[in-house]
Order: sequence, then C-alpha cells, then structure tokens
Amino acid sequence: MELSEPLLLLLLFGLGTLAFVISTISGGGGALIMVPVINFALGVSNTAPILNLGTFIGRPSRLVIFRKHIQWKVVQWYAPAAILGAWTGSWLFKEINLERLQLLVGVFLISTVFQFRFGKKSQSFPMKLPYFLPLGFLVSVFGTMIGAMGPVLNPFYLNLGLDKEDLIATKTANAFIMGLAQLGSYTFLGLLSGKLWLYGLVLGLGATLGNILGKRFLKGMSSVRFRQWMIGLMVISGVILLARQLGG
Repeated sequence: MELSEPLLLLLLFGLGTLAFVISTISGGGGALIMVPVINFALGVSNTAPILNLGTFIGRPSRLVIFRKHIQWKVVQWYAPAAILGAWTGSWLFKEINLERLQLLVGVFLISTVFQFRFGKKSQSFPMKLPYFLPLGFLVSVFGTMIGAMGPVLNPFYLNLGLDKEDLIATKTANAFIMGLAQLGSYTFLGLLSGKLWLYGLVLGLGATLGNILGKRFLKGMSSVRFRQWMIGLMVISGVILLARQLGG
C-alpha cells in the first residue's frame, strides 16, 4: 500500500522522534530500527541516503545538549579516518554486496549481551585510543553503504571507559563529522536528490525533538541501567540485521 505524502511525512517525523528518544537513552541504535520502516515506505535504494541525512540533521541539537561531555581525544583519532571512509563507502555504494557483512555485524551485536554479562560488566576487552583510527574508517565505509552502523561502536566506547553522557556526546561528535563527509559524497555522486532531501529533513526534525525528550529520561538512569538499555538495543539491532538477510 502506497502512503500519501502527508501521511509519509508524519510517519517520518514520528519515526525520527521515537528513534532518537531510544537512541539517547541507549547510546545509539535508533537509526537501525528505522531501516525496515524506511525500506518499506521509500525503497531499499533510498534508505541509506535518507537515514544518514535525517540523523545528521538531528545531531546538532544533541551536540548542544551534551557539548560539555565530548571527549575530544577520541574524536581526534576517529574523525579523520571516518571522513576518508565516508567517501570510500559512497564510491562503493553500488558496487558491493553487503549481505555477508551484515550477517557478521548482526552476530557481533547479539554477542554483546554475553560480552558485558547483561550490562553487569562495564568492560569486556582492552581498548586504546589508536584503535579508533582503523575503526573510524571501517565503520564509516560500511555505515555509508548500509545507513546505520552506530551500535557497532558502543562496545569500543564502553571498553575505553566512556559512560552515559560522555559516550553519547563523543559518539555524536564523531558521527556529525562523518555525516558531513557522507552528505557531501552522496550529493557529489548523485545519490541524494529531489524529494529525498525533504524526507531526510522531516526525519531530522523528529530526531531533534527526540534528543530533547531523551535527555530527560537519561538524567535519572544509573550506569548499569544505561548499559542494559544499550546492550538490549544492540541485540535488537543485530536481530534486525540477521532477519533482513536471512528473511530476504
């Protein structure tokens, strides 16, 4: 069933709001939940550009809200490689079949429930700042093609010792810089045009409202509860990725 334009815009706004409330209280993952809905409403080929545009528009409000918590030393290692990865991912967008990769990502996300013992464990493997250089490139490449890879980063931030506001702020700063490169590359290569800009804008406005609402919930959460929400969303994201591939 094809949706009317007003109903589609309302759906995108509500979807952005809900996804970013969830994303704020669980350290990310809301974008991946939006993937199957946008696939259904606008087609698989349009999902990644719309999703990355919408989440990019929603990030400035989150940066303002959490600006005091950004860990710039992490950004310095992650962001330069992420910019290169965004352009590489856009170039490869139509050339590579990512089914096997998405299966591996799905399995990794589901495994975090065991790595962190259902949120009771704060760290599961040693993580150092230089590791964010190759990580930034790889996540940016695949995120540019898939449209949502944020949950994959959460275990690495947790294992570096970031928690709650610090994690969300630093991850958002990295994602914003990467988003600039993604949108530039999408536009340059003709992957983002016409009504896709409108759909991404409406999604982003909903995401902005979601950030404001989400911070209110986050303030009263304990670190353990935050990790439990984060791990729960990572597992759900992993299941969605596996279902998309195995079911298709």
